[in-house]
Formats: sequence, structure tokens, C-alpha cells
Amino acid sequence: QLIDDHFLFKEGDRFLQAANACRFWPSGRGIYHNENKTFLVWCNEEDHLRIISMQMGGDLKQVYKRLVNAVNDIEKRIPFSHHDRLGFLTFCPTNLGTTVRASV
Repeated sequence: QLIDDHFLFKEGDRFLQAANACRFWPSGRGIYHNENKTFLVWCNEEDHLRIISMQMGGDLKQVYKRLVNAVNDIEKRIPFSHHDRLGFLTFCPTNLGTTVRASV
């Protein structure tokens, strides 16, 4: 079902392989999701955590609220590493800064 829903990870591309980022795959990777699959956490895909909030329709407020609540809950248990100039720690340099990506 996860394949049909397009929730599974892609295999490591040549850049991840060159960085030795996928040397332990598939061990140590995982996907957590709620029952409705509107909230997912990918562990050790490209980044340490990829937190995804999504749903059909146009209720951006609900999607964003779900994301913010989850990030706050996670950070209470596992503090995120942050640099004053570079932002949050991430494996992928394209995600430096806030590490937030949004799409509609």
C-alpha cells in the first residue's frame, strides 16, 4: 500500500552514494504515519528526519498547524541542532536554514 501511495523512499541516488549516506540502507530507516496518512515522519531517508504534513483540499491552516504541533512535540523530546548563521543541522546542503520546504 505504501508503494501505491508513493510514501516509500527512493533508492539512494549517485550523490547520496558518493557521500556514503546510504551505506546502511535499508537498516535504520523507517516511516511513521497516522491512520489517515496526512502526517508522516521519514527517518534516515536523505535527512535525519523528514516531517510531512499533507492532505487533499485547500485547508492550509490545518496542514500547517499539524506540522507545527508535531515539530514542537518532537523537539521537546529530541532537541534539534541549530547554528546561528547556518540554521538547523541537515544532511542535505539544499535544506540549510529553516530546513522547511512547502508545496501545494
